[in-house]
Amino acid sequence: MIHSKRFILYCSLYLHFVICSSNTHHNDSFLITCGDANPVKLEDGRVFESDLGNTHVIISPISHTIVFNSEMGVPKIISSARVFTSSSIYTFSTKKIGRHWLRLHFYPVKNTRFDLNSAVFSVEANGITLIHEFAFFRENRNRSRPVFKEYVIEVTGSNSGKLVLGLLPWDNSIAFINGIEILSVPDKLFSSKVIPIPLGFARELPVHVGFETVYRINMGDPSLSPKNDSLWRKWESDESFLVNPAAARNVSVNPYAIRFHDGVSTDIAPNWVYATAEEMADANVSDQRFNISWRFKVEQGFSYFIRLHFCDIVGSRLHDLVFNVYINNQSAIESLDISHRAKGLSAAYFVDFFTNVSMGSDSILVQVGPNHLTGSLPTALLNGLEIMKMSNPSYSLDGKLAVNLDPTDMKKSKSTRMMFVIFSCLGGLFVIVLLLLISFVFFLCFRRKKKPKEDASVGLSPLPTYVGDSGNKFSSNTFVSTTVLHSLGQMIPFSEVREATRNFDKGLLLGSGGFGKVYKGVLENGLVVAIKRGNSRSQQGLVEFKTEIEMLSKLRHKHLVSLIGYCEELNEMILVYEFMAGGPLRRHLYGSNLPPLSWKQRVEILVGAAKGLHYLHTGVSETIIHRDVKTTNILLDENLDAKVADFGLSKFGPSLNQTHVSTAVKGSFGYLDPEYFRRQQLTEKSDVYSFGVVMLEVLCARPAINPTLPREQVNIAEWAMTWQKKGELEKIMDPNLMGHVNLESLRKYGETAENCLNENGNQRPSMGDVLWNLEYALQFQGASDGDADSMKGISDIPDRIPDVESVDIETVSDLESNGTTRDR
Repeated sequence: MIHSKRFILYCSLYLHFVICSSNTHHNDSFLITCGDANPVKLEDGRVFESDLGNTHVIISPISHTIVFNSEMGVPKIISSARVFTSSSIYTFSTKKIGRHWLRLHFYPVKNTRFDLNSAVFSVEANGITLIHEFAFFRENRNRSRPVFKEYVIEVTGSNSGKLVLGLLPWDNSIAFINGIEILSVPDKLFSSKVIPIPLGFARELPVHVGFETVYRINMGDPSLSPKNDSLWRKWESDESFLVNPAAARNVSVNPYAIRFHDGVSTDIAPNWVYATAEEMADANVSDQRFNISWRFKVEQGFSYFIRLHFCDIVGSRLHDLVFNVYINNQSAIESLDISHRAKGLSAAYFVDFFTNVSMGSDSILVQVGPNHLTGSLPTALLNGLEIMKMSNPSYSLDGKLAVNLDPTDMKKSKSTRMMFVIFSCLGGLFVIVLLLLISFVFFLCFRRKKKPKEDASVGLSPLPTYVGDSGNKFSSNTFVSTTVLHSLGQMIPFSEVREATRNFDKGLLLGSGGFGKVYKGVLENGLVVAIKRGNSRSQQGLVEFKTEIEMLSKLRHKHLVSLIGYCEELNEMILVYEFMAGGPLRRHLYGSNLPPLSWKQRVEILVGAAKGLHYLHTGVSETIIHRDVKTTNILLDENLDAKVADFGLSKFGPSLNQTHVSTAVKGSFGYLDPEYFRRQQLTEKSDVYSFGVVMLEVLCARPAINPTLPREQVNIAEWAMTWQKKGELEKIMDPNLMGHVNLESLRKYGETAENCLNENGNQRPSMGDVLWNLEYALQFQGASDGDADSMKGISDIPDRIPDVESVDIETVSDLESNGTTRDR
C-alpha cells in the first residue's frame, strides 16, 4: 500500500505512458470547434476539426456569424464561437446505432458585435431537451470559466442514424456554441438492468432515455483529466462532497496492480479510479460504528442513475473486506464482499442503481460502513461514483420542463423563480414591505362585511358580464388584488361552501389536479355543483384562480362548463361550477369499469368539444386559446354531452396586427404543440394540435403518453400517424370498436386527426374545419348504422396490433414519472 503523497509520484511518472489500453478505436468520434477555420489541438492531444466545410457535419441553416475572443490566455477550444440568430441545427451522420456521448462547450466570447452573456436559448438533441432557457450568467457564477455539459443520447435507426443538435434562441435573443464532442458509447457500458432504491426487483433501463452527467467522482485523491480516460471523461475529487472529512482517509495502490475481469474494462472506469479510495479512518476504538458519507446536490423531480465503483485495495486475503452500502438512508448492498464479487483482490467491480429524487428533496446521500461480521475487517471503502440524471417522460433533462413525481405537487414556475431572483437581489427590505402589503390586503378582506346567510336561500344572481382588457392582465410576478376579483362574478360565502361539501368530506372528492381538489356539493338553493378548492399558499394557483374567473365570467356556451361563483374568504381560493355527472372523458376511455363508448358516442362527444373550442376561437370579441386541451378537461353530463373545462391556463389570442402571442410554454405533456414548444409562439392552432391528440386517444382508448410501452408506441401521436400514413389506422383502434365502425367514417376521422397534427401550425385546419369534418364522419357512421347489411363496417382484423395494458399517464411512477407542465 502506498501513501497518498507517494501516489502523486506514481501519477507524474505514469503520465508518460499510454493508458487507453482497451478501447483506443471508436466507431464514431467527432471533435468539433465551432467557428474557427483551423483545427485546434488541445494539451491532451486531441484535435478538434473546424465546423466550416466539414464533410461529417451539416449546419442548417448555414450561419456565417462567427466571433473570436480578443482576450489573451483563453483556451483554444473556447476562443471562437458560432452565433445563431434563429433556430438552427447541427446534423452528424453516425456509423453506429446506439448511445453516444454528447459534450458541449459554452463560453461567451468577447466581441464587438454580440453580447453572448445576455444570450438566452434552449438546446435539444434527437428530441430530448438538454437545456431550457440557458443563459451563461445564470448557469455559471464564475464568468471566467466555461460551461461544460455532458450527455448520453440514443441514435436510432428511425432517425436514419443521425444525431441532430438544435439551438433555439428565445424571443429576440441569440444562441451560441464553442465546441462539440460526440463519441459512441461502447457496448455494455450501460447495464441492461439497474437496481431500484428503495430495493426491489431489477428494472430494465429504457434505451430511449437520455442522460446528463451530474457527478463523476474519483475517491481518494486526484482529479483525472480526459487524457487519463479511454473515453475522454473528466473525474473530479470527492473532497468537497464528504460530509465529515475526518471519517475518511485516502488509500491508494500502483495503478498497474489493478486487474479487470468478466468484461469490466477501462471503458467502465480507468485503473486510476480503482487504484485510489476513501477508507474509513481509524478511530482507535475496538468497535468502529460510523459511516463515510458523501452528499451530492441534485435537481428534484428526476430519476438518477448511480454507478458505484469498488476495488479491494486494502485487504490482504480474499473475503477480508465485507461492508454495507447505503443510498439516501436506504440499504443498497448488505454485506458486500468485493473480492468475491470481483473475483480477486485489486480487481475492478461496479454496480448500478437508480433512484427517484422526489419534490422537496435536493440531494443524494451515499454512505459506506462496517458490517461487523466476525472475521471481516472493521472498515469500508469506495473508489469511484457516477451520478447521471435521466430524462423525464416529456423527454427533458431540464427542471424548467420537468415532470413532477407527484402530479398534484407542481413545481415552481418560471415566473415564480424570476420573482425569487428579484427578491434575492432587492434584499430583505423588499420582502418585509411586500409581506406588510399582503397582510394589509387580507386585513381588508377580513373586515369586509359578510353576506347574510339567509340571503343565500333566495338563489344566486346571474354572473355579471365582464368585459376585460386583454392588455390588462396580471403578471405572475405580482399578487392579484382581491378587490379586482370582486368585480368578476358571484361571491359565495365560505360557510355555504363548507356546508355544501360537508366540510370537504373525502367521500365527496371527485378528483385532484395541479390547482387543487374538486368536490361534489349541494348549495343551499339545492343546486348540485362541483367545487374546486385551490391551494391558497400557491401564487401559481392564485393566478390560475383569477384567470379562470376572468375567462368564464365572459363566456356562455352550451359546450363550455359554466362558472356558478367563487369564494376567496379566509385566504381560500374556491371555484364553483355546474356539476358534470359523467365526469372527464378519459374515465370513459380507459382506467375505469365504465361501459365502453360506441363509435357514434365518441364522435358526438368530440363534436361537442370542438363546438366549445370553436366558440372560444371565433365566438367572442377576442380570441381565447385554451392551452390545455386534453381528455381530462372535456367533461360529460348525464347525457354524455361534452363541455370544455379548466381555463386556468387560457390566454387571449393575438390581436389583428399580430400572428401569434409570445409566451412561456404551458400545457400537458403529450398534448403540447411541438411548434409552440420550440418557438414559444402561441396561436389557436396549438389547441387544434392538442385536439388532434385527443382524437387519437378517443380512437385507441390509451393515454397520450405511456412510457411503459416500447419506444415507438410511447407517444400516441407519433405511433398512430405511422399507421395513418399506411392507411391502416384500424389496426390500433380500441378493440371494443371492432365491427362497429364505418370504414369511410374512420378514414375521414383519421385524415382530420392527421391534419390537426401537422408540424406546421399554418397548415392545420381551424376548429371550424375540424368540427365540419367530424360531423361529416358522423354522417357516414349514421348511414352505416341505418343499414344492417352494410359491408363498409370494419370487422375484426387478424393481424391487428396486440393489445397492451392501458396505463393512466398520471399514475405511472416507475423509471419515469408523468405530470403536467404549468410553468408561469
